[in-house]
Amino acid sequence: MNVTFLGTGTSQGIPLIGCQCMVCKSLNFKDKRLRCSVLVQTQGKNIVIDTGPDFRQQMLRVKIPRLDGVVFTHSHRDHLSGFDDIRAFNYLQKEKIKVYLELEVMSAIRRDFFYMFEQIKYPGIPEAEFNIIDENQFFIEGISIIPIRVQHYRMPVLGFRIGDFTYITDANSVSDEEIEKIKGTEVLVLNALRREPHISHFSLAQAIALVNRIKPSKAYFTHISHQLGLHDEINKELSSHVELAWDGLEIKC
Repeated sequence: MNVTFLGTGTSQGIPLIGCQCMVCKSLNFKDKRLRCSVLVQTQGKNIVIDTGPDFRQQMLRVKIPRLDGVVFTHSHRDHLSGFDDIRAFNYLQKEKIKVYLELEVMSAIRRDFFYMFEQIKYPGIPEAEFNIIDENQFFIEGISIIPIRVQHYRMPVLGFRIGDFTYITDANSVSDEEIEKIKGTEVLVLNALRREPHISHFSLAQAIALVNRIKPSKAYFTHISHQLGLHDEINKELSSHVELAWDGLEIKC
């Protein structure tokens, strides 16, 4: 399995235009973060988790010829608003794109992309085959995906385990029962927003504590705000098996 971090940033803590903070002024490309998403490539299939506002740019960058599935963690705009751009894959593949999502996300898509559901459809609109999921295992083209229920403050969100890879973003708590689903994973990805506590995201210290509890072989942090600081400086503080992810990072699981 090959995993590419399409984006490791967040709308939380994005500075104003003209900001002169260390991250904005950094010349390190690892400090330049698009909104959070990953591409999972396994068994010859391409699966994307979340389509944020940078989705089109991310797809152009990875140059994949086909999209076999889109999976959504939740309905917040920074994870959903690029969904319209699946239409490029409709054009290339001459078929609907398979989408896997909870009912709450389906409601948001019906609201935000209402034109997809009108009786008389405008030519060229995005087309999707929607598959409603819950906390039970499901399959995309024979690939097993295990949902992991996490809490984003009061909002239920899904993370996903695919083989030995587990991806969790926008969370600030995980129950003991769900942690049992994660244990044994080789690669764990967690959100780590900033140093200071946050009402709906893991802080850096909280993310480290969860990694220490689950004990994966390797952990990467994502959904990183400007408030966390510079990539290289934060990485120096982390254990050898833990590091910040960056846009374009490719890993094998």
